[in-house]
Amino acid sequence: MPFAMQPIELPVLGATSERADAARNRQRIIAAAERLFARKGVACTSMEAIAAEAGVGKGTLFRRFGDRASLALALLESAESSFQDAFIRGPAPLGPGAPASERLIAFGHGLLGHIASHGDLMLAAQSTSTPGRRFDRGPYSAYHLHVATLIREAAPELDAEYVADSLLATLSAEVVLHQLRGLEMPLERLADGWESVVRRLVLEPATTGP
Repeated sequence: MPFAMQPIELPVLGATSERADAARNRQRIIAAAERLFARKGVACTSMEAIAAEAGVGKGTLFRRFGDRASLALALLESAESSFQDAFIRGPAPLGPGAPASERLIAFGHGLLGHIASHGDLMLAAQSTSTPGRRFDRGPYSAYHLHVATLIREAAPELDAEYVADSLLATLSAEVVLHQLRGLEMPLERLADGWESVVRRLVLEPATTGP
């Protein structure tokens, strides 16, 4: 199942007006964040500015989302669910039906495109004051499970857990945005680089030395 950004709230007797108010506040905050991010950029928009734009108190904003990373995850919800659905049950080669090596290549291509479109939000979603927290929250765990599963199938002699972390490090929003913007590498170059690494790793026979 794709990673669920927000749990479904079950009806609570006598809490209809509170639920409606909470839902309205959430939509106002999301809409305000989208406007400000488009106008000023994600990195230059404060939580205080979002609260003011939404017409809610800072306390309401922080109670609803907790921190900036959680708000960014909420804004990514639709795009992230679509991407995960594509690699879990979409058409091959990204989805089932292709060899594991080809699916792994397609996953990298898909994630690179996902970052190119939503990288600033993804970077904000990864930012947290708790070291290592991004690895057990948000989409990373879904990515890791998928990549490790494909590695086990394509190259069972490899340490799938380690290799999955290593490969995903090259596809972090921070690294990819640096390559795209700081180094001005075209997306096609990154896609070709990913494919060459995967093919070397899972398709060429391993050597044991001279």
